[in-house]
Amino acid sequence: MSFKRRGLYAAFAGLCLLAVLAGPLPAAQPLAETFTLANGLQVVVIPDHRAPVVTHMVWYRVGSADEPQGKSGIAHFLEHLMFKGTNKYPPGAFSRIIRQNGGEENAFTTKDYTAFFQRIAKDRLGLVMDLEADRMQNLVLKDENVLPELKVVEEERRERTDNDPASLLGEQIDAMLYLAHPYHKPVIGWMAEINKLTRQDAIAFYKAHYTPANAVLIVAGDVTLDEVKKLAEEHYGKLTNTFDVATRTRTEEPEPLAPRRVTLTDARAASPVIQRTYLTVSYATAQKGEAEALDVLAELLGGGATSRLYRKLVVEKRLASSAGAWYSGDGLDSGTFGVYAALEEIKANGITADELARTKVTLIAETVYARDNQGNLARNFGSSLATGTTVKDVLEWPDRVEAVKLEDVKAAAAKTLDIRRSVTGILLPAPGVPAGGGEPVVPTPSNSPQQ
Repeated sequence: MSFKRRGLYAAFAGLCLLAVLAGPLPAAQPLAETFTLANGLQVVVIPDHRAPVVTHMVWYRVGSADEPQGKSGIAHFLEHLMFKGTNKYPPGAFSRIIRQNGGEENAFTTKDYTAFFQRIAKDRLGLVMDLEADRMQNLVLKDENVLPELKVVEEERRERTDNDPASLLGEQIDAMLYLAHPYHKPVIGWMAEINKLTRQDAIAFYKAHYTPANAVLIVAGDVTLDEVKKLAEEHYGKLTNTFDVATRTRTEEPEPLAPRRVTLTDARAASPVIQRTYLTVSYATAQKGEAEALDVLAELLGGGATSRLYRKLVVEKRLASSAGAWYSGDGLDSGTFGVYAALEEIKANGITADELARTKVTLIAETVYARDNQGNLARNFGSSLATGTTVKDVLEWPDRVEAVKLEDVKAAAAKTLDIRRSVTGILLPAPGVPAGGGEPVVPTPSNSPQQ
């Protein structure tokens, strides 16, 4: 997932520009269509006829922020266990069938959603729907396959977090940024709680969250609306909901009153890193145009080698080996804005009209080449629908970015870049360990997916 919310919309923006360059699309070929089955499963169809393949994704509106107290990591653990089989497709069959049919698959969990996807030839779409619909309600878990998988998750945490100083710093920043809201937990969970998870915990979480009305189906590729509707009715339409889906309610984060700081010293750190993360709005909670202005601000500040921070700190003053910024606005309840540099100048003076124009063009156009693929299109719509926004929001995003004004960016900077809303994280090599060497550490936003 991109550091910026725009990363979720990038593939669609690229497709829009390709359509403009190639001439107007036929009126009968909309870029995305949606319908809802009688059981509440929302379906989005994104036609892309350039190759006879499809990307099929199921998104559940549940993530680590929805876990019971003391059960951190259960959402991600269950994601792993979804591959452990049903009576119809026993352990190992799901992945084996996908491979035998020339497809690829994976899954990931974030703080707000869990997603499963396959990319396969279009004539196998019915097959993957049958596989995915079956495990939506018929998962069979036994200690002999649950307990070994728990060891896999524990090792995953050791490898990706405990052995990575930058990841440990990010985890500590989140824990301090959110005083009450469950976003303070890592998606993979705390080790002390992971190793106590049980089969019963996984079954209870599965039965509480996995049902058609709590899911979104995205199909992108060489398909039509009618083709997808027929297959979806056949495979998903026969499922009945096992519980009534309620609005997700989480503990509300109190308004921050004071800046916080965390310093981590680690002998494995290649060089010092300074990162500051601000609590801010997400696309789901922002006022009109506010999140788009934050996307523009993040791109202008630290979106690449021509950004303000990089030019000033790396090129001109040579104070850093890397510098940047991001806006992570895909949270259901809030977002984060992160930098690894200073910000007072832009708060005080704003930006220029030329900077604004260039940044908006970049936001909309840069991914025509880099992100023009089915997988990103499907992720674009899925993550949006799973976190409180709509198909219409996705379709209108380029126009809303184009509408951002100078005063919008300055207002967003003044509101978000308030030191009281921040946590400053510092990663230092251990005393006596020479700094330097290795790749520059690039911090990651708090809602990055965990596979």
